[in-house]
Amino acid sequence: QVQLVESGGGLVQAGDSLRLSCATSGGTFSTYTMGWFRQTPGKEREFVASINWIGRNTAYKESVKGRFTISRDNSKNTLSLEMNNLKSEDTAVYYCAAARSMVVLTFASRYEYWGQGTQVTVSS
Repeated sequence: QVQLVESGGGLVQAGDSLRLSCATSGGTFSTYTMGWFRQTPGKEREFVASINWIGRNTAYKESVKGRFTISRDNSKNTLSLEMNNLKSEDTAVYYCAAARSMVVLTFASRYEYWGQGTQVTVSS
């Protein structure tokens, strides 16, 4: 059973940066495709970014391209999301997720394991 724990969320102002981390345990991290999703009250969970098992392929939600960077360190079993130039519309609970796959995945239904989420609030 893979366990995921997110950290790094907080309250920031528009234009600021944050770095989210996801620590994993209980599985072979390097064999999983990893992703970041976010959710706001009353809305479905939406895709933010994905990275394949070796870190060579990535995918992003259009609105975060050029501002967010997903990365992974397979030696430390950690996933990161560097978020720059944050906007108020980035406010959400951010979740990391893992899937037994070798390709990037953008659909939440393809992910098998989820963290508990970390709140990111961007004030304008």
